[in-house]
Amino acid sequence: MSGQQAFTLYESYGFPVEIIEDLCKENNLKLDKKGFEEARAKHQEMSRAGSEQKFKGGLADSSEIVVKYHTATHLLHEALKRVLGQDANQRGSNITAERLRFDFTHPTKMTAEEIKKAEDLVNEWIEAKLPVTREELPKEEALKRGAMHLFGEKYGDTVSIYTVGNLSEGSKVKGENENIKSVEFCGGPHVNNTSEIGEGNKKFKITKEEAVSAGVRRIKAQLI
Repeated sequence: MSGQQAFTLYESYGFPVEIIEDLCKENNLKLDKKGFEEARAKHQEMSRAGSEQKFKGGLADSSEIVVKYHTATHLLHEALKRVLGQDANQRGSNITAERLRFDFTHPTKMTAEEIKKAEDLVNEWIEAKLPVTREELPKEEALKRGAMHLFGEKYGDTVSIYTVGNLSEGSKVKGENENIKSVEFCGGPHVNNTSEIGEGNKKFKITKEEAVSAGVRRIKAQLI
């Protein structure tokens, strides 16, 4: 199996590299592990370059609604972890002016009750009018703060993080200060306050939850 074929299984279909190796052994195939690592490194470099360009002056589409949806993905990520557990990790996202799409790790279909709980948490935080603060910190300090990040991504010694919640009082560590709802590595941009997401009496609504691949689910949501 070529490195590019293996990387397609890994990136597009969510196959862990260990599973790919096992499948190759079971089918008497030789995996080009070096080619796989090269394909992954190339993809990460392209993603990093794309992010630098994308966030230089804002998102590729820097409209107000897209920025709102971008902040909403941070709230959704945290809500999913609280409802489904800490293993609900982001695998990707796509944002347009019409909706947000968020891929995350989870082994089973979400129940209607779980979807409602996640929605309610996001709307609760929007209505709470929480400040959204950007900081540049040493990577180790950001990790100590409890900042979430994309697994497998390489970060520099200094990183940008966004915190949703009040940093002015108490601990700045997520989990030690109930006023802090979300902390994530991110290049931005974001709203300054979660209340901006709900301007015009908009509510966050999950419109679809579906499977992407084994162990990966996808949510589509809108501000309605």
